[in-house]
Amino acid sequence: MENEKLYLRSRDVAHLLDCSPDDVYAVISKGEMPAVKRGRYWLFRYEDVIAYKEREKKDPS
Repeated sequence: MENEKLYLRSRDVAHLLDCSPDDVYAVISKGEMPAVKRGRYWLFRYEDVIAYKEREKKDPS
């Protein structure tokens, strides 16, 4: 179980970051957060989302 990674969809990431899914897609297009496309969904590792959130908290631009 410790090797399993938790993946989130864009709507879940938007909820965690308190933004819209469109804002999440903009972050992807800028290359600011890694994501993978599986079928019709973008998937994000939970650790990457939290790391992005921490970076934005320190340096909001």
